[in-house]
Amino acid sequence: MGPPWKSRYVCILNMKKTSHVLHTARIANNCPECYASNGLEFTFSQEVIETKWYKKAEKTIAETLYCHTCNSTIYPVTWNDDIERVHEYHQKLVVPHTTGTHLTSLTYILLLAGIVIVAAVVYLLIR
Repeated sequence: MGPPWKSRYVCILNMKKTSHVLHTARIANNCPECYASNGLEFTFSQEVIETKWYKKAEKTIAETLYCHTCNSTIYPVTWNDDIERVHEYHQKLVVPHTTGTHLTSLTYILLLAGIVIVAAVVYLLIR
């Protein structure tokens, strides 16, 4: 059992990570594993952290090259120059989500309620 504050902290945030596909492209290059020319696919994805209070996209973009013919992931070590060039082209086409923090409606409601309460207290103190 960990420190008592840790379980409360995790319960309050209740973070959920989801991965969003930004760009997918089938390419006609030869697979370095099975040499098939019709099964390679690039996938660019970005993780988004969602809580009750905000949503935030991470800066890193995951890139995978998968061969549907031999059902294997092709790692960058085995890429040839042609695959590198196609990868650079498709990497330019990727439009990532903004990495800023987007507040949820619950956060806006609580902020508005807090402002109203502070305004009411100030009004009652002045009067």
